[in-house]
Amino acid sequence: MKAIEEYVRSIPDFPEPGIIFRDVTSILQDAEGLHLAIDLMQEKLKDVEFDVVVGPESRGFIFGVPIAYNLHKPFIPIRKKGKLPCETVSVEYELEYGTATLEMHKDAIKPGQRVVIIDDLIATGGTNEAMVKLIEGLGGKVVKTVFLMELAGLNGRERLEGYDVDAVITYPGK
Repeated sequence: MKAIEEYVRSIPDFPEPGIIFRDVTSILQDAEGLHLAIDLMQEKLKDVEFDVVVGPESRGFIFGVPIAYNLHKPFIPIRKKGKLPCETVSVEYELEYGTATLEMHKDAIKPGQRVVIIDDLIATGGTNEAMVKLIEGLGGKVVKTVFLMELAGLNGRERLEGYDVDAVITYPGK
């Protein structure tokens, strides 16, 4: 059986020179890689008590939904602005170039619920910090965040200081 790292396609100098792009699609398009990724992420939750799984579009959906299904937990989507039909709460956050807005339904998280965030990647931590603000704004408590990959050189973990942050694969660079 291959290690999960062997399923990740690394593309040098994309999107710019000096950057190594870690491609999650090479995991998704291999049945064994996908199975292994979900199993390894789910394993990070084995001793965690929680009520709901939250994931951002679109790759948080890909990994979060099967984990929620396997553990018989609800899944709450966090979406880009304007995609949810009911009353929402939103948070604007900084991107490398400009800003973006994330939203979730106002009734998605109940006060006191223990929440796990699932996503494919932590880089600078901006998206993840925004998700924590949304969840906590509704009275939820983030008890763990699990990522398939971490780009440690971008220091995203520092933005989530005080939270239980875990990754299946950690790359030292950017």
